Amino acid sequence: RLVESGGGTVQAGGSLTLSCEVVDSIDNNFCMAWIRQAQGQEREGIGGIGKDGSMVAVQSLKERFMIFQNKARTTLYLHMSSLKPEDSAMYYCVAGECHDEEGQARITPQTSGQGTLVTVSS
Repeated sequence: RLVESGGGTVQAGGSLTLSCEVVDSIDNNFCMAWIRQAQGQEREGIGGIGKDGSMVAVQSLKERFMIFQNKARTTLYLHMSSLKPEDSAMYYCVAGECHDEEGQARITPQTSGQGTLVTVSS
């Protein structure tokens, strides 16, 4: 089970760090990743970290979003900076498969958290 925290409302230009705690054990072979879904929009893969530390990240967010995890792989983080109103979305922590496809983070979740809402006000 994955539990996200850290969402909230932040002003444009601000920063926010989301956390995802692995409450129950999951397949350690999975990539741990973040995806987001804005209201009325399709789900978007942000990026993830494989069990070997390999990174997958969507090119368009690399300069502002950073994903990292603790050594035990029990907590995954998403640090977001220079936030924009269009970053407003429900952010989900997932465990599954991650692939880089021409600058896009293709993430296939096997397990997902309930999500945490991020709202960026202008």
